[in-house]
Amino acid sequence: MPWDARPNRPDDAMSHDYWFLLLPGFSVMGFVSAVEPLRVANRFRGELYRWHLLSPDGGPVLASNGMSMNADGALEALKKGDTLFVVAGFDPLRACTPALLHWLRWLDREGVTLGGIDTGSFVLAEAGLLERRRCTLHWEALDAFRESYPQLQATQELFEIDGPRITSAGGTASIDLMLDLIARAHGPALAVQVSEQFVVGRIRTRQDHQRLQLASRYGVTNKKLVQVLGAMERHTEPPLSTLELAEGIQVTRRQLERLFRLYLHDTPSNFYLGLRLDKARQLLRQTDMSVLEVGLACGFESPSYLSRSYRARFGLCPSQDRAALPKVAT
Repeated sequence: MPWDARPNRPDDAMSHDYWFLLLPGFSVMGFVSAVEPLRVANRFRGELYRWHLLSPDGGPVLASNGMSMNADGALEALKKGDTLFVVAGFDPLRACTPALLHWLRWLDREGVTLGGIDTGSFVLAEAGLLERRRCTLHWEALDAFRESYPQLQATQELFEIDGPRITSAGGTASIDLMLDLIARAHGPALAVQVSEQFVVGRIRTRQDHQRLQLASRYGVTNKKLVQVLGAMERHTEPPLSTLELAEGIQVTRRQLERLFRLYLHDTPSNFYLGLRLDKARQLLRQTDMSVLEVGLACGFESPSYLSRSYRARFGLCPSQDRAALPKVAT
């Protein structure tokens, strides 16, 4: 049906409708983790929720893992009070057409709550629907998002609920988001019941970390070294010198180098370079920034320095790596 016509559907006050717009290359994990809590909630309390799948053209959508998902419709009209999640994955803007953006803005004016799962926040941002709203997305795409939309308030939370905007980092964070929404609508007891069906040890709050703590991620226990690793991740542009890093934890440069050899079998400068190159690769793969812009954003003084370092780490230069990315069908 044309989306500029009001749908002729009964408004069941006892049920809430969730709509999921699946974009090519979407994350199955993030999507299923959002739907399954709704199914289990219905199992305990009756038809509390209904869910529907949409795609840009109404046809099947290929996920990032190669699975194909059938849609119930295309960009159709929803009713006030419904919730729509844009579910994306790699390259979220590839299917972001003017028609899709116009439809999202129209839904917002109609009173539909809009959200994003995994990298769905990119599409909402492109539509201008995240101004003055907190949002989150998968940690791997966070740097790219902040480079593309520096005026927006992107966080590292598991999920964000800010008025009519609901965003999730994807993966199992979608479970935490839906449990929070279930608890708000029908009480924490039902949320606990649902969580137990997924063998979830505890219901995480939105402030829980998306990633493992630094100490666990790098397998180090030395508190001073953990502080330095955190500083490196926060300061990729401009990078700090080894001396500045050492002074930040009140040790000598030689002592800092000894810590890196002991725990990470590397030098501070080489480890730091690897972090910056990993960030550069994420930006190349997830944004349209030029190689020069990526280099500057990651603290490289010249494209040639970036290219040499990049080839040494990944086996090909930045432009070749970007060109080798698989194309997502639209």
